[in-house]
Amino acid sequence: MTDIFQSTQPIYSQLADRINRKILRGELKPGDKLPSVRDLALQVNVNPNTVQRTYRELEGMEIVESKRGQGTFVTENQEILNTMRERLKQDEISQFVKGMHEMGYTDEEIEAGLQHFLHNQKGDQA
Repeated sequence: MTDIFQSTQPIYSQLADRINRKILRGELKPGDKLPSVRDLALQVNVNPNTVQRTYRELEGMEIVESKRGQGTFVTENQEILNTMRERLKQDEISQFVKGMHEMGYTDEEIEAGLQHFLHNQKGDQA
């Protein structure tokens, strides 16, 4: 499986973001073991050093923890996972609002458009 990475952001950072999103979606649960450095490097077709850096970054944020001789695991600390979830939500909202402002929309237009979108989404799901 060959993954596509953007040239605008370091690969290790994109890989960390993908892992974070898997955690948010519940594809990786607290306590789950991540693939070994070598296995993930082969899966996404990157250098093992890149995966090692990704794991170090996630470890620094306390999202994962390494257990010597056992591997790397998603943290079971729900407070850390909740903080990550909130941070990622705020990052997405910030990017969205920035993009809308760059197109000339006011805060009121953004809010009205978002409310309209969410209201229609509920109707589509019913």
